[in-house]
Amino acid sequence: MRWSEIPVNARRYIIYHTIVSPLLITWYMLPLYMFMTGYNVFHVGVFFTIVHLASIPLTYMIGKLFDRVAIRHGLVVIDAIEGVSSILYGLAYGPIAPLMLFLGILLSKIAGMFYPLYQAAEKILYPKDKLEEIFAWHMRLPEISQPIGFLTLGYLFGYIFNTPEYYRFGFIIIGASSIFTILYLLKALPRLDVKERIKFERFTFRVDREFKIILLIEALTILAWYLAPEIVLLNYIVNVLGLTLFEVMVVEAAISVGAILATYISERIESKYRFDIIALGYTLIAAWALIMFLKPPFMFVVLAYFMCRFGETLSFPFYRSWLFSKIPANKASSLFAIISSYKRTITLISPLMAGFLAQLNPTLPYLISLILFIMVVIILLVMSKANVIIALKKQTYLKYLD
Repeated sequence: MRWSEIPVNARRYIIYHTIVSPLLITWYMLPLYMFMTGYNVFHVGVFFTIVHLASIPLTYMIGKLFDRVAIRHGLVVIDAIEGVSSILYGLAYGPIAPLMLFLGILLSKIAGMFYPLYQAAEKILYPKDKLEEIFAWHMRLPEISQPIGFLTLGYLFGYIFNTPEYYRFGFIIIGASSIFTILYLLKALPRLDVKERIKFERFTFRVDREFKIILLIEALTILAWYLAPEIVLLNYIVNVLGLTLFEVMVVEAAISVGAILATYISERIESKYRFDIIALGYTLIAAWALIMFLKPPFMFVVLAYFMCRFGETLSFPFYRSWLFSKIPANKASSLFAIISSYKRTITLISPLMAGFLAQLNPTLPYLISLILFIMVVIILLVMSKANVIIALKKQTYLKYLD
């Protein structure tokens, strides 16, 4: 699918993600700043867990609210809150540092409560008959901009401005940049209000067998990812291998290359192979977890994360279109919020667990993730086999009618 064939508002939405992707480096800078200022990986895990506990009950209420309010307003709120959050990190100095860090992480978690609105916006803006092709572009362009920004900022904050003072200044600059992304959202995107959602499509939502399987897969995968988050990778590269933020960003660049390559492949695969491709993607992710558990040298870390992201991106359009096929547009905000709150509940103490496991053994979290991803692959292979059987039965029935 050519870029020019994508609807204008969908293109503008993808460009927005392309602009903000390099700013996500703060996800890595924050734990590294905490390492610099005396925290170990377990302390960081405890910090994130405490904030995580405070954020769970509000997620569904926020999603329910935006069933009746323009989604664009929620996207603006995300950028505003995350901008303030980053500025608070920049103010984390001296006796008030723990308070500023806590408030900043809390605000970031509050912004995360609005993340289901991204999926709701995609549900409205992306034509349902072209989801796989559009999601390929949705993944590709941000992954092109991200390594450029990550490598540049990673080198600056890894080798030149690599003291806590410079990190605090960097947080403030990145936080202030949200002013420009907010203006872009207000100028470039439609309101995405109630009428736009209701006219999009109408069907009855049911928690059927497939949706229960989706919830199970969501539970397993989110727990697997949360047990091996950025702090585990940072701890291994910086505190075990003795490298810097720049090398972490080299890993991120490899991740982006894997994602970009996967988008060109995924858009050429027919949707009838949905479950096979999702299963293949998660098999590659499981292989990543196995390699990381074995305490690899840096170059193998790069290779493992390339493979992981390739598998995740390859499966993403097929998994997301499967999920979208089960959810009506006029209830997208609240239903995605329910799923998000459900996932938050599952990962209640996962940051603490990840920090604790990494403190015991730097790569132990990857072993638990490996087991969970293997379970997901088994479920998907069973789904794939069941779909083949159903298709054969339909063919036999049609032949009988003829």
